[in-house]
Amino acid sequence: MSRPSVGEGSAETDGDRAPGLWRNRDFNLLWSGQCLSDLGGAMLELALPLLVLQQTGSPAQAGLVGTAGLVTTLVCRLPAGVLADRLDRRRLMIICDVLRLAGYALLGWAVAAGAASLPVIVAVVIAGAAATAVFSTAEHASVRNLVRPDQLTAAVARNEARAYAVSLTGPPLGGVLFGLGRALPFLGNALSHLLSLVAVACIRRPLQEVRREAAKTAAASAAQGLRFLLGHPFLRALLVIAAPLNMAFTGMIFAMTLALLDAGVTPALVGLAGTIFALGGFLGALVAPALQRRLRLPLLMRLLCWTTAVLMAVSALLAGSVTAAIPLAAAVFLGPTANAALFAHQAAVTPDRLQGRVVSCVLLAAGSAAALAPALAGALLARFSPTTAMLVFPALVTVAAVTATRSKGIRSMSG
Repeated sequence: MSRPSVGEGSAETDGDRAPGLWRNRDFNLLWSGQCLSDLGGAMLELALPLLVLQQTGSPAQAGLVGTAGLVTTLVCRLPAGVLADRLDRRRLMIICDVLRLAGYALLGWAVAAGAASLPVIVAVVIAGAAATAVFSTAEHASVRNLVRPDQLTAAVARNEARAYAVSLTGPPLGGVLFGLGRALPFLGNALSHLLSLVAVACIRRPLQEVRREAAKTAAASAAQGLRFLLGHPFLRALLVIAAPLNMAFTGMIFAMTLALLDAGVTPALVGLAGTIFALGGFLGALVAPALQRRLRLPLLMRLLCWTTAVLMAVSALLAGSVTAAIPLAAAVFLGPTANAALFAHQAAVTPDRLQGRVVSCVLLAAGSAAALAPALAGALLARFSPTTAMLVFPALVTVAAVTATRSKGIRSMSG
C-alpha cells in the first residue's frame, strides 16, 4: 500500500478509528490558541478607541485608527493568500504571532510609560492588522490538513462559535481591564499571542501538502488562484452569496445602532441590542453541526438567504426600537451553519496548493463589501427614514437568495 499524501494520511488514517474532533489534538491546539488570540483582539475593539479618545480627545482620530486597521487587512488579503500557499504555514503563523506579540507588548509598555502617541498607536495597529490578515488566511488554509473530510463542517462550525463567543466577551473584558489599568488590555493581547504561538508550535502534523510545482512570481500565483476561483461554479456562487450577505448584516447593525441613538435610546439599551444579535449567532454556531446533518446544503443555503431577507425586512419595520435586534438575531442564527457548510465545501473542492489564495479572494470580497456597508447605511439614513434606509439591505440579500436558488454551483453541492 502506498503511503498517503499529507492532507490525507494525517487526518484520515485508520478511517473510523481516527479520533473525533474533540479528541483531535492538533486541531484543538490550533482552535484553543485562536480562542485566546481572538479574545485578545476583541478586547481591543473597545480599549483602542478609549485609549485614542483619552490621548487626543478626538472621536475622528479614534475612527481613523480603526479605519487604518481595516484598510490594512483588506490590502493584505491577496498577498496573504500567496504567502500561505508558498511558505510553510506553521512558520508563517509563528512569525505573525511574534510580530503581534512584540507590537502589542510595546504598545502596552508605551501606555504604561505615558509615551503612547497617536503615530505609535497607528503603527502598532497597522502592523497587527497585517499580521492578522496573514495568520487568519494561513489558519483557514490549514484546517483541512488537521481534520478528516467528514469533520470539516464541524471544524468550521467550531471556528464560527469561537468568533461569536469572543465578540460577546472580548469588548466588555477590554473595557474592564482598561478601567483597572490602561495598559492591561494591550499587555493581555500580547499574552494571548504568546499562547497562540506556543499552541501552533506544538502542532505535530504538517499544515500543507508537499509542494511539487516550481514557485511562480507573486502576481502569477495570485492570478492562478483567481482563475481557479472564477472558473469553479460553486466558488463563483460563494462570492456572489458572501458579499451581499456580509454587506447586509454589517449595514443593518450599523443602521440599527444609529436609528436607536437617533430615537433617544440609552447607550446601555443600544449595547443590549448588539448583545442580542451576537447571542443569536453564538447559539446558531452551537447547533450548526446538528442542523447541517439534517439539512441538505442547497436547501440550507436557500433557507438561509430567503429567511434572512424576510427577517431583515421585519427588523427594518421595527427601526428605532430595541426589538429590531430580535429578528436580526433570528436571521443570523442560521448564518454559522451556512458558513460552516460553504467553507467546508470550499476547502474540499480547492486543492491544498491553492487554499490560501482562494480563501483570501473570498475573504477579500466579503470584507470589502462589509467595509462599504457603514458608509452606505450612513448615506441612506441621511436621505431617507430609518425604515426605508434599512430596507435596502434585505433587497441586497435577495440577490444572494436568487443566486442560492438558481446557481448550478450551489445545486451541485452534495447533501
